[in-house]
Amino acid sequence: MSWISKVRVNTHAVLKRAQHIQGQKIPKKQWQAAWLLKAVTCIDLTTLAGDDTPSNVHRLCLKAIQPVRHDLLRAVDMHNKGVTTAAVCVYPSRVADAVKSLKAANSSLPVASVATGFPAGQTPLETRLQEVRLAVADGAAEIDIVINRTLAITGEWEALYDEIREFREACGDAHMKTILAIGELGTFTNVYKASLVAMMAGSDFIKTSTGKESVNATYPVAIVMVRAIRDYFLCTGHKVGFKPAGGIRTAQESLVWLSLIKEELGNDWLCPLLFRLGASSLLADIERQIYHHVTGQYAAYHELPMA
Repeated sequence: MSWISKVRVNTHAVLKRAQHIQGQKIPKKQWQAAWLLKAVTCIDLTTLAGDDTPSNVHRLCLKAIQPVRHDLLRAVDMHNKGVTTAAVCVYPSRVADAVKSLKAANSSLPVASVATGFPAGQTPLETRLQEVRLAVADGAAEIDIVINRTLAITGEWEALYDEIREFREACGDAHMKTILAIGELGTFTNVYKASLVAMMAGSDFIKTSTGKESVNATYPVAIVMVRAIRDYFLCTGHKVGFKPAGGIRTAQESLVWLSLIKEELGNDWLCPLLFRLGASSLLADIERQIYHHVTGQYAAYHELPMA
């Protein structure tokens, strides 16, 4: 608590740093293609819609196993390198469908499930804990929990810590990603404090947003969160992952995110174990850019398999 009470964030410096990262030149030609394939391997391919069915979850799983068309990968000599997305992310009720589809395809890709009253987190604690347990029982290897924003906004950091500890226990061996819902926390200082509390409580990852808020993954907030990760690592020696999610739609944006992680946290974090991109429509744009790199022209969307 003494560490958390001392936290102050310099807003002007954060905004200036974010502006610098966005203004950097991005790689071109084969270097861009290489970075885009790196981005693909860090994507949590996600479907969180009210009309999700076993059939579109099945299609999503097949897309996760073969995210880029085989002939395109062959053209850049990456067809035998096992390029897949990092995971498939679904609602708890669809976890069993995803696990079944991946098993049938003989794939070891992990299934991630959102839980704890996603996206608002406004259900009773016991209900949220039970949701985590059921998702794990159905085969989820990763759980994306949402924090109780009320506790963060009102500064009840110890109560928030206790809740996240309970979620950590309910997850068992499953990886736990903690969603801070930064669009609803109000200030950078709150974001930093919530990041610290989530890491102290045993989170394997901290994640920006649910994708359902009005403000999702933004670069200034990411700077604050990754600086919290860096400070926590320097203090404890423990590496915690980072996952931006919500509103990441273009290949260009994915390159900026990779650049931000490389500069702020270093190459160790540039792998699926410590960095994920939460996205549903991003993969389609990355595949179009790789198609353009290989053929010199842009594909119509109907030419590429649906994500």
